[in-house]
Amino acid sequence: MKKMIRMKCSDIVRSNLSSKSIGLLPLLILVFALGSNLYAQEKITDTNTPLHLIQPDYPVPYGEIRQEETQEVLNRVYGYLKEVTPAGLVEGETNTLVKDISIASQDAVLAQGDFRLLSYEWGVTYAGMLAAAEATGEDKFKEYTFDRLSFLNELYHHYGSKTLSREKSSPIEKVLNPHALDDAGAMCAAIIKAREAGIDVDMTPIVDNFIDFIINKQYRLKDGTLARNRPLINTLWLDDLFMSVPALAQMGKLSGEMMYFDEATKQVELFSERMFNAEKGIYMHGWVEGAESFPEFHWGRANGWAFMTLVELLDVLPKEHPKYDKMMSYFLAHAKGLAQYQSGSGFWHQLIDREDSYLETSATAIYTYCYAKAINNGWLDYRVFGPLTILGWTAVATKVNEKGQVEGTCVGTGMGFDPGFYYYRPVNVYAAHGYGPVLLAGAEIIKMLNNSPFQIDETAVQFSE
Repeated sequence: MKKMIRMKCSDIVRSNLSSKSIGLLPLLILVFALGSNLYAQEKITDTNTPLHLIQPDYPVPYGEIRQEETQEVLNRVYGYLKEVTPAGLVEGETNTLVKDISIASQDAVLAQGDFRLLSYEWGVTYAGMLAAAEATGEDKFKEYTFDRLSFLNELYHHYGSKTLSREKSSPIEKVLNPHALDDAGAMCAAIIKAREAGIDVDMTPIVDNFIDFIINKQYRLKDGTLARNRPLINTLWLDDLFMSVPALAQMGKLSGEMMYFDEATKQVELFSERMFNAEKGIYMHGWVEGAESFPEFHWGRANGWAFMTLVELLDVLPKEHPKYDKMMSYFLAHAKGLAQYQSGSGFWHQLIDREDSYLETSATAIYTYCYAKAINNGWLDYRVFGPLTILGWTAVATKVNEKGQVEGTCVGTGMGFDPGFYYYRPVNVYAAHGYGPVLLAGAEIIKMLNNSPFQIDETAVQFSE
């Protein structure tokens, strides 16, 4: 209506500018009066409009996500990763593909793509692909993991049976001889999950090798806490909870032996006693033995690893285990703590409790996965935690570009004791940490939407009974 009047007014101006029968100034006064009268008639007030139903100007497509859109996001990520992560060996100056791994030389190297296939980030990605297959019913996701783990299995048996020179290690040196929890835990958990999903190769030797490293070879404090000697002697990295506990938990489920669950719950206790800030409801990133006090930096992704550790542990921990209730209490405290720091756009910050640090994708995806998984498992009330979970996924989905790359992910990050270190860590689409969490989050969101559909009530996401 307003546009129509404006057009008529402009028509009056154009038709009379050349006319000498009316002066220009009276004409402009007439046009102004018409426009002012229109505004007076059409302005929105409390008496002529239900103001509470005005559509807010959200920075993300609030409440618009559906199963179909979620699956399309997962398909984009899959398509990109399928294209840029070849599974093969090459050798020679021309990088000729090795067709028979049984005769591959020590000089052969993994075919180069955009990402490393044997890192802990890719252990999360393999698990994410399996979750996506279960949620969508599309085998292509599962086959991605099966193909690459079967390839790894071939390499393990080939190079594990060879005498290798010290000068040049095999292409899978960190699988044969793990040097840190990063090399073992996430990959081990993914392999056990693949076994449960039906992979048709026996990867028991790799699993046993990884578990042996976690239990018997990783450096520990005197009380048994898994620790590192970098960047300082006897330090705890919150990340290491995820690099160890889920693998131990999966091994407990696979073997039925309580010793693995006992070790897993022990580590959660030891880390939490030192690193969980009960007042804030979140974890510090690093802890140093002997330091009576030091600044706490609550890094987003490290809290994600801890949050996901508890979700993965509780998912398989027998309810009759003596530490089950305590593990659940840790999870619930962390879930409540993290919730209060979510930004209005759905993301969490690089440093969770510092709003002037940047909004970060991988942590947001991990939290979204954990909240959705907990809702689907009945640990959290979907009516009150469902909306923030939907908001988290809506935010994450905006960071998957048309190519299927995940934007806004912080690159690999060590432990620091000053804010500048965390504030200015770069973000990059080739930071592999974002891909697995996006797949995991999307898969659980699909399940959650199927179990607990929501509606918009007075412009807010609400889950009905």
